[in-house]
Amino acid sequence: MLMIPADVIHPRRPDEHFADEARAARAAGLDVALVDHDALGTDGGAERAVRGIRTSGPAVYRGWMLRSKDYAAFAAALAQRDVVLRTGPDQYRKAHELPGWYAAMAGVTPSTVWTRGDDDAGFVRACGDLGPGAAVLRDYTKSMKHYWHEAAFIPDVADTAHATAVARRFRELRGDEFTGGFVLRRFERFVSAEARTWWVDGACRLVGAHPDTPDDIPPPDLDPAALAPLVAALRLPFVTVDLARRDDGVWRVIEVGDGQVSDRPTTIDPDDFVAAVAGPARVERAQ
Repeated sequence: MLMIPADVIHPRRPDEHFADEARAARAAGLDVALVDHDALGTDGGAERAVRGIRTSGPAVYRGWMLRSKDYAAFAAALAQRDVVLRTGPDQYRKAHELPGWYAAMAGVTPSTVWTRGDDDAGFVRACGDLGPGAAVLRDYTKSMKHYWHEAAFIPDVADTAHATAVARRFRELRGDEFTGGFVLRRFERFVSAEARTWWVDGACRLVGAHPDTPDDIPPPDLDPAALAPLVAALRLPFVTVDLARRDDGVWRVIEVGDGQVSDRPTTIDPDDFVAAVAGPARVERAQ
């Protein structure tokens, strides 16, 4: 079963953003069920979110990002209806929050430290742990890259007064969506658009553009094979790995994410997408 957010105005229809994937899933012979995403984001709303589901069995969610605690409530509400998400709550958190996946990718991603919580003292300690130099700030799930100079980029973490001002602005902008703690990642200079790779049970099924730059198709020399043992070591059922080429020519991991809440770029055909993530194991490359 593929589970898709329902349209807010027309709850019997899939959300327009995921409608093509719903159509492709039905064409591939999969059941499609609609859930109330807005209800999932409220305390105690999970049961209300799934009340329209009438089919039981294994399921994959394809929808908007959920906080880890909301995903856990979602999984519990579905279990009451004999629906089992392929990605369990602990697996979702591991893929969705940076501390869960960083150790496996430490050799192929920028050096990173993080805090628990949002206090200034913990942040300053993290600056010391990373060491002097430029860094990019985020929390466990998201950056504010569209506010690059005021809430993302820190020219030198040794300047703790400026670094703390950036962290406070980041915290203000994230508001109630702030997750876990501050994350400091060593700044590296990249010279390509990001590419998004899709993995099922540790095998790469799809290589394509990042949704922010859907027309920047990855070059043929991007070979995900070297990442296979690292992704397999995560032991996660469905993830994405975003990569970019550093200025020395090396491809680096920018982000790992849960595949259920990772956006599909418009340049990947929805039928190809559903076949890649739900069909026989093979690697597709967007053209």
